[in-house]
Amino acid sequence: MYPKSFASDNHAGVHPTILEAMSAANVGDAPAYGDDNWTSTFEERIKESFGPTADGFAVLNGAGANMVGLALMLGRYSAIICADSAHIATHEAGASERLLGVKLMTVPTKDGKLRPADIKSRLGGLGNHHESQPAVVSITQTTELGTTYSPTEIAAIADAAHESGLRLHLDGARLANAAAFLDCDLKATTTDVGVDVFSFGGTKNGALAAEAVVVLDPSLAHAVPFLRRQSLQLASKMRFISAQLSALLTNDLWRQNAAHANAMAMRLANGLADIPGISLAHPVQSNAVFATLPITVAESLRQRYLFHYWDEAAGTVRWMTAFDTTPEQVDDFLDDIHKAAAL
Repeated sequence: MYPKSFASDNHAGVHPTILEAMSAANVGDAPAYGDDNWTSTFEERIKESFGPTADGFAVLNGAGANMVGLALMLGRYSAIICADSAHIATHEAGASERLLGVKLMTVPTKDGKLRPADIKSRLGGLGNHHESQPAVVSITQTTELGTTYSPTEIAAIADAAHESGLRLHLDGARLANAAAFLDCDLKATTTDVGVDVFSFGGTKNGALAAEAVVVLDPSLAHAVPFLRRQSLQLASKMRFISAQLSALLTNDLWRQNAAHANAMAMRLANGLADIPGISLAHPVQSNAVFATLPITVAESLRQRYLFHYWDEAAGTVRWMTAFDTTPEQVDDFLDDIHKAAAL
């Protein structure tokens, strides 16, 4: 059995309620490719959570959700404006460039968040046939640095994008963590603030290979079934994915899981306050703690715990918590951090 990992919320297991939902779906036969009752229920849950015009499409993974969602809004000569730390720019192996054939116009940010001025800074080539044409602004909620956009911030970005004829995409791999931190519903940073297309992440919040593309612009939804198939994101036994997503969206299980993960991250961050030589690199606004510490301390801890450097040159590491992280595990980790820092 592996020790508790603080490397990624992907390392956590599956929430018992979601396992039960999958087990319940594993009875008898059902039509393939989404023509089943579980997928119909999931589609209803999406409308309940994000509004009557929202259309949800289950997919296999977060990168695939991004590719399908972005493809809806891009042409052959299009470009995507995003932060330089965005997942689509740093951790998807160039999928946007390779599979979608578009240019990423990245913007450097200190906190992972785009501002309206950042968007305007990349619009100088609009109408110039020598340059790629920005068509989409993509933001990540929560960001790769664990920071969270407020609804007001997203609304301002949406306005800036729409005023210039661009659409807004949101990578919501940790959308649940953001909503839990903001103490709002899922609509508040998506439907209500002008997002056109977004992904809703389940895998990092207690599910097993279950994500969704959610389309809020009704004019785009008709193309998703074809793009999902073409992008190899159409599951034959979709009932098992849909059952998981429905479970997350029932009785606010998404919030319970995310709020607990966030609370464990804050417990960890608070416990670092009295340890000399350790500081927070970014505000803790989700289930991620970015800490800067001496390399000797980090290496000592890495002999017992799994986690990653974020910026090794600066001595910054990323510690992630999950729905199943316990207070005792956090406290044990803090004890070991204290001991390593005292050496």
